[in-house]
Amino acid sequence: MPESPSALPAAASAAHAAEVARGERFEFGKNWASFLRVLDDERIASAQASLVRMLGLADLAGKRFLDAGSGSGLSSLVARRLGADVVSFDYDPSSVGCTAELRRRYYFDDPRWRVEAGSVLDPAYLQGLGAFDVVYSWGVIHHTGAMWDGLDLIARNVKPGGRLFIAIYNDQGAWSRRWHRIKALYNSGVLGRWLVKGTVIPYWAIRQAAADIVHLRNPVATWTDYSRRRGMSLMHDWIDWIGGYPFEVAMPEEILDFYSARGFRLVKLKTSRGTVGCNEFVFVHES
Repeated sequence: MPESPSALPAAASAAHAAEVARGERFEFGKNWASFLRVLDDERIASAQASLVRMLGLADLAGKRFLDAGSGSGLSSLVARRLGADVVSFDYDPSSVGCTAELRRRYYFDDPRWRVEAGSVLDPAYLQGLGAFDVVYSWGVIHHTGAMWDGLDLIARNVKPGGRLFIAIYNDQGAWSRRWHRIKALYNSGVLGRWLVKGTVIPYWAIRQAAADIVHLRNPVATWTDYSRRRGMSLMHDWIDWIGGYPFEVAMPEEILDFYSARGFRLVKLKTSRGTVGCNEFVFVHES
């Protein structure tokens, strides 16, 4: 099981707990703790292949890798497997515990992998980490409550010539506003949480099963194929989606213009194909 979040700084744990109690924040780490129980070698290999494909780098030996909002710790693990010196941090105490647990399992007491509590909205903390060859933040900064500030701050940790890999929710206009209300309801308390889970997840499951029948697909293969994309779990991703709050979105061109103005050049783009999912961007810092 993941390490206890009680080992984290008291102030950070208290601030996070207060936001959860007020319905302002989803407990991502608890969902990731459950995910670690199904993590296996095949999922790790899938996550590694996905990272290599997006970064265009098959070897990270001699490079510094910053995992900003490490969540389960899976991406940090595969970066370390690729040879990087890794620094992982997260604002959610249980997520820090999950990442620390993966370090314990696979790289026990390894000085080349640091796991810390921190925030992408803390300029002093980020400055103290220094510059990195790869800064990675997948599906994180849109959950901070101050997305554009976080996007700006994290870019300062990318060294010249380094890569910035981020994933941000696609702006779907009215649909995104509806999801904002649903997520707020989910985090409002036990009744809201079970109302959303009891409505949305059965609907998604039935819809997926119907699509598999229409297209003559094996439902088991559908779930298996999903795990192969990034090494993730469909059910855990569903919970992460319906509960993920705070919640902000951006159109791809907004992200492109934002980083172009800061000296970054786009080298890889994977869109959500018009859905409310994440658009993935890899930039190179040219100045």
